[in-house]
Amino acid sequence: MNLSAIDLNLFLVLHAVLETGSATGAARQLHVTQSAVSNALARLRELLGDPLLVRQGKGLVPTPRCEELRPLLVNAVAQLQVAVDGQRFLPEESTRRFTLACGDNQDVCDVPRVVEAFARRMPLAQLRVVSIDFLVASDGLATGEVDVALGPRLVATREGFCAEDLYLEEVAFVVRKDHPLIPGTVLTREAFNACKHIDIVITQGRPGVGRSMFERFRKENGLEYSSALAVSHFIAAGMAATRTDYIAGMPGRTAEVLCAMLPLKRLQFMPVPPPMTMSLMWHTRTDADPGSRCFRQLLLDVLKDLPPTRAEPRAKAPSSGPSRRARSR
Repeated sequence: MNLSAIDLNLFLVLHAVLETGSATGAARQLHVTQSAVSNALARLRELLGDPLLVRQGKGLVPTPRCEELRPLLVNAVAQLQVAVDGQRFLPEESTRRFTLACGDNQDVCDVPRVVEAFARRMPLAQLRVVSIDFLVASDGLATGEVDVALGPRLVATREGFCAEDLYLEEVAFVVRKDHPLIPGTVLTREAFNACKHIDIVITQGRPGVGRSMFERFRKENGLEYSSALAVSHFIAAGMAATRTDYIAGMPGRTAEVLCAMLPLKRLQFMPVPPPMTMSLMWHTRTDADPGSRCFRQLLLDVLKDLPPTRAEPRAKAPSSGPSRRARSR
């Protein structure tokens, strides 16, 4: 098929429909009529020999062929935007959408800080926050669906990924305030082994980095672990702990937030589980993009070197300078 004979604007229309989820939203984004969007989709369907989008209820659902096109469109539009903008990026004028992937623990502790700074520095831009499951399922950093991700430093091991360390995250254990076997705030080995626990499985079908680290710690210290419940969110684990005698392990900052909101208490446990280095991760494809760099700098300004929540002082996350960047080989 000769590309010179194709109206490439048709693909921009499809991209807008996929981004907004409707022909109406795409028309509004492109500043055209809804009929113009419908006509463009009809021409593109004829050109590609596929329905592309089918109606389901009040919305449009992409076909498998359309899903194949989605990451290509996202990447192409992003690259074209970079080509048009060049090295000029004005955060206060940008209407671009930036996507951050993180766990619900960061939704609670980090995203509010990020939103505040984002609204101040990029008042016309849009921030989208997606889950780690979405990041994994879409291969978001590589396809362009996700600009940056927050997660354990050890995750950034794939070719083409970049990472910068942010802060150390302590491990905490919480139980309901009136727990019958743990009247105070000290979690003994005996109570740890006797109580049932709540598993948090962030990415379905595979153990997370945090879980793998905890399993090593448990085995090294001869601790027994009996799981009674598995959930996909730390908030759900905290809520479940308020209604049971189960112990929930979670990031220390998340524990502090939940203990302030729910009838939970944070426990002191010896030996102390090792902290985890949390990092900002992105793909080399967006490394030099001015908009992406501005967004990453915003996140670094807000989240870099956050103090741990424990009373005992801890060393900061390792860093070799303000512009430290680690690439996986």
